[in-house]
Amino acid sequence: MSPDRQSDEPTSAKPGERPAVIVISSHVARGSVGIRAAGFALEARGHPVWTVPTVSLPYHPGHGRSTRIVPDPEQFRQFLDDLASSPWINEVAAVLTGYMADAAQAEAVAGFVTRLKQENSSLICLCDPVIGDAGGLYVSTEVALTIRDRLLPLADIATPNLFELAWLVAGDMDAPADLPRAAQMARNLPSPATIVTSAPAFMRGNIASLYCDGGQALAAEHRRIDGAPSGTGDLFSALFLSHTLAGTEPPRALERAAASTFEVIAQSVRAGSDELIAERCIGSLQRPMAMVTMRSLAAAETAPRPA
Repeated sequence: MSPDRQSDEPTSAKPGERPAVIVISSHVARGSVGIRAAGFALEARGHPVWTVPTVSLPYHPGHGRSTRIVPDPEQFRQFLDDLASSPWINEVAAVLTGYMADAAQAEAVAGFVTRLKQENSSLICLCDPVIGDAGGLYVSTEVALTIRDRLLPLADIATPNLFELAWLVAGDMDAPADLPRAAQMARNLPSPATIVTSAPAFMRGNIASLYCDGGQALAAEHRRIDGAPSGTGDLFSALFLSHTLAGTEPPRALERAAASTFEVIAQSVRAGSDELIAERCIGSLQRPMAMVTMRSLAAAETAPRPA
């Protein structure tokens, strides 16, 4: 199946307009991770983006040690309060949360999202629980637990990677080895919908994004590309959220987000870049052409296991 080439219009804004999204995550001066990746993808698709940096860095930590600027906890909380009280807050249709530098930030963001949801019951919260990868946790256990216990229960959509899924559900460092087990674990998260990124695929040499909600489990597969730069999870989360805000049904939103992400990765690797070059891939963000294989998993094999 291939993504629809036609642009999709939001159902929650005037024709031709897209609603604003608040992105709360890390910020780098150079590169395309965190806010730089998610915010750019949303803006490329027409969304005004409000940014809340949880930490500022000169470049991604994977490139080497660098200076970290973390906001004072009380100032960070007041910053969020000011946004929530602003006269423009009704422009916002969604909040995307990513990397948290400390547990106090996660607590403050939980309070912020709770307040916005009380004032706007249709607000969507997408939580990308950025806590670790195959090498283990890269935030403190306290931060990871606060994201699990305070942010995930507020999320309408969660987008953990395979390692994060295992840690959040079972406190386990061993990621599930197949899609049915990943789907079982995903359904134990509190969010109504979960997308597991970098999931195992049915076909050798492929990688999948696995969508699970109360009624379906779907996998979007495409070829695995070695040497992908950091930021792919941030990019994918923003793209799926944008399609959701446009009223796109989950299977098509999953397919489109996966296709766009694949195209950006492929072009970045082909260019020999150590960062995603999303700025050169506007067409891929708006109307991807890549073929993505969609598969449906049987309900019986993805049901949660008894506790």
